Amino acid sequence: MKRFSIALAAAFAALLLAVPASAHEGGTWIARAGVGTVQPESKNLDLSPAGFIEVDDGTSLTLTLTYMFNQKWAFDVLAAWPFSHDIELGGVKVASTDHLPPTFSAQYHFMPDAKFQPYVGAGLNYTTFFSTDTTGPLAGTKLDLDDSFGLALQVGADIEINEKWLVNVDFRYIDIETDARLDGAKLGTVAINPWVYALAVGYRF
Repeated sequence: MKRFSIALAAAFAALLLAVPASAHEGGTWIARAGVGTVQPESKNLDLSPAGFIEVDDGTSLTLTLTYMFNQKWAFDVLAAWPFSHDIELGGVKVASTDHLPPTFSAQYHFMPDAKFQPYVGAGLNYTTFFSTDTTGPLAGTKLDLDDSFGLALQVGADIEINEKWLVNVDFRYIDIETDARLDGAKLGTVAINPWVYALAVGYRF
C-alpha cells in the first residue's frame, strides 16, 4: 500500500509538471460540481438536564460558480443539493432536518499562473431549514428552526488537469446559528457553526 501511495503521488506530480499552466483571466467563469460534507461543531445547544442537542454531519452534491474580475479577484457562489442532518438529544435521535446553504464570497487567488492555484475567500451565508421532522421522545411535536445569516470564510485550491478542466479542493467555516422552537416554545439558539469540506471537478470557460 505504501509503494502504491508513493507511485500514485509521483504520477500525479508528473501530470502537473507535464501540463502547461493556464492563468485565470478577467471575464473567465469556473463551474465546479462535486461532493461536500457539512460537519457541525459538537454540543450545539445545552438543554440540561435532558442533555445536549447535537446536529450530525451531512453530505451532499455541491455546485459553485466563480467569476474572475481579473487574474486575482473573483466572486464565488456556492449552491448545493439539500443536506440532511439527524438531530440528537442526550445521544438519542429526536429529529431530522434538511438545509440549503447558499453562500456568496469574494475570493483572492494567489498564483493564477501556476498549475496549483490556491485562494482564500470571505463572504455571507444564508441557510434555510425545511422538512424538519420529530421522532423518538419528541414524536408528535413540532420543531421549528429559523433561517440563519452569517459570515463564511474559505480556503481552497484549483489543480489544473488541462486548459479547461481542473480538480478543486475547498474548505469553509460558516457561522450558522438558528433559533429553535418546540410547539411554539423557544428552546434556545442552536450553534451549528460547521466546517464544510468539498472535492469537485471544475470547468473553465
